[in-house]
Amino acid sequence: MKDIKQFYTFLPKEICHFIEELGLNQGDIQEIRMNVGQPLMLKAQGKEIIVHTQGGVTDKYQEGFCVTEEMLKETFSFICKHSVYAYEEEIRQGFITIEGGHRIGLVGQAVTEGDKVKNIKYVSGLNIRLASQQVGCGEKVIEMIANKYNIFNTLIVAPPCAGKTTLLRDCIRLLSNGRKNVGGVRVGVADERGELGACYHGVPQNDLGARTDVIDRVPKAAGILMLIRSMAPRVIAVDEIGSQSDMEALKNACLSGCSILATIHGSSPYDIYEKTIFEHLKAGNIFQRYIVLQPNAIGKIKAVYDENMSPIS
Repeated sequence: MKDIKQFYTFLPKEICHFIEELGLNQGDIQEIRMNVGQPLMLKAQGKEIIVHTQGGVTDKYQEGFCVTEEMLKETFSFICKHSVYAYEEEIRQGFITIEGGHRIGLVGQAVTEGDKVKNIKYVSGLNIRLASQQVGCGEKVIEMIANKYNIFNTLIVAPPCAGKTTLLRDCIRLLSNGRKNVGGVRVGVADERGELGACYHGVPQNDLGARTDVIDRVPKAAGILMLIRSMAPRVIAVDEIGSQSDMEALKNACLSGCSILATIHGSSPYDIYEKTIFEHLKAGNIFQRYIVLQPNAIGKIKAVYDENMSPIS
């Protein structure tokens, strides 16, 4: 359960006052967006809210409460506990994860070295994303991807913001804890972007189950290899595959006897297989289940297919 009041320790008092005046229930707010010189905006119950300069809401951004540079600096300093240096590694990745698994996205002037970001020197915008879990959302598909004897290699396919990470997270939990008449299995999570476990100081803040091991903020290919070598997983789970190294790592995991749970951006299995990088996966029949989600409807299942692209009811 999310409690917006925990953010009052680092948000400017004026912003806290405006949020309280909106009268939203606990758990309603998904995002708080602060950009210098722009109106304060929230995402609540799936809708965008512009906070009026006198409080309340408005549909005109010109009437919105303007975020100042001082407000942003104050907020950023509190988020970093007044030690930006201590969070340097996270900042260069564009976000900071705080206790509770909440993520603060950062934008501003980046300092680069070659093609890599070394730091974000001047932060001009923050997107405070309140962590949420939909415990139980995976129950509608778990029996299609696992039974007493098999855990099928499964790819969750969906466009952005359709809930593929949320669904993957709950499927991990269900496989790890076990279900009725089915025991739990050891799951290894290579959490490159920190979206699945939302680790804080290495400890997952999201519930991924009792038998789940998470390697956090490491490239997927390296994380998969580390998990296989050291943690003996029955299942490997990764979010948003896409590179050649990801594909090779998944193939190696299968050869090591692991089942795969993964997600990818796309609208259908046919859509993703048009990409050259997936040719060898298609030829090898790596995936045995494809879960396709509806766009603009978080977590809603559009279809489930087997390895032959035949629908599973």
